[in-house]
Amino acid sequence: MTEKQVEFTPVLLGSDFNVYGMARSFYQKYQRPVQAYAAAELAPTRFTKIVNVEIIAGFDKDPVWIETMRKLKEKYRDHEEPVILIGCGDGYAELISQHKAELEDVFVCPYIDYDLLKTLNNKERFYEICEKYDLPYPKTQIISRTQWEAAPTEVPQPFDYPVALKATNSVEWLDVHFEGRKKAFRIQSREEFNEILRLSYENGYQSDFILQDFIPGDDSNMRVLNAYVDQNHQVKMMCLGHPLLEDPAPAAIGNYVAILPEYNEDIYQTIKTFLEAVNFTGYANFDMKYDVRDQQYKLFEINLRQGRSSFFVTLNGYNLADYVVQDYVTGALAETPCVYGNDNTSNHHLWLGVPVKVFKKYARNNPDKQAALKLIKDHRVGTTYEYKDDMNPKRWALIKWMNHNYTKNFAQFFQQNKG
Repeated sequence: MTEKQVEFTPVLLGSDFNVYGMARSFYQKYQRPVQAYAAAELAPTRFTKIVNVEIIAGFDKDPVWIETMRKLKEKYRDHEEPVILIGCGDGYAELISQHKAELEDVFVCPYIDYDLLKTLNNKERFYEICEKYDLPYPKTQIISRTQWEAAPTEVPQPFDYPVALKATNSVEWLDVHFEGRKKAFRIQSREEFNEILRLSYENGYQSDFILQDFIPGDDSNMRVLNAYVDQNHQVKMMCLGHPLLEDPAPAAIGNYVAILPEYNEDIYQTIKTFLEAVNFTGYANFDMKYDVRDQQYKLFEINLRQGRSSFFVTLNGYNLADYVVQDYVTGALAETPCVYGNDNTSNHHLWLGVPVKVFKKYARNNPDKQAALKLIKDHRVGTTYEYKDDMNPKRWALIKWMNHNYTKNFAQFFQQNKG
């Protein structure tokens, strides 16, 4: 069966880099534009021919989301080919899982059941799962709003500074706003710790925080893993990346902007065993960091979707979007053994989310950076958003504007967030 004979309709939810990366992966393989729906128009999916984004106010939450999806069910009900629904953000993935029983008579929904999603999506419960399956993770303490309200300046903090602090509920955290708000905090003192808790809870955050022992080292100690697990709960693809640089802007801390491919058999087998043991289905994305103190890679979280930077998988020869097609459309994936990415260094490509000049200036000098520079010299480098088959004057200008903003943000924020 050729690509032109494979009939299916992908529907993406969102309008960010993740959406553009998935749309680009579909387009590279099947040469067809993709339909997307989102609550707001974001820059990565503007002025493009490969994805059509329809904006629906309030679409990122119920009741608008499920009411819209019911209308879309009627639109797609008579399609003979499978209609694959892919959420490209935490909130969309959660909504699909929550309403899967109502949607899956029309849509292919490659997501776990809602009860399992709530367990894995909550960082507190995820670490309990880590204990059960012997997965290393940083020393952790949970902080609740009730605990803070009882003694705002006396919340127990058992670790040495700096410490890491992150909201357990990433979806709720998106709606919390105050000056100095970040995706994740690296806190240097008790005074700063007290102030962040105060601002967070006084500005409406209701859920718990994860307080963690900070694992020493810079961005180059991080690792990121994307995986696809088929409908029979068998892992079929794993692709490991070695981040060399992260975005320093407060709202984007933790977003990788340079990833070098890497192979690690121990990580692959550990995560594969875990995903199959919990009966996972669909895309998964793990962040972890190497701790030199005990020589272990420690997990921070699992995202129940492909990662924002996950186009690095496709860039290195493992078309991320196509795994769901081979699983639910052609059926070929059932008889395919698991692919462990990046074992052949001759195929490696560096993924960048910033201009080359930013990477060269800000990435820490070490052997990994030298390997990345060699890939750049050999023209084995790519980004998610700069796609030669999807270029026009408006998109070219947009990319120049995005690259300018990245350069400006690094100049403004890199030193103050360096550690």
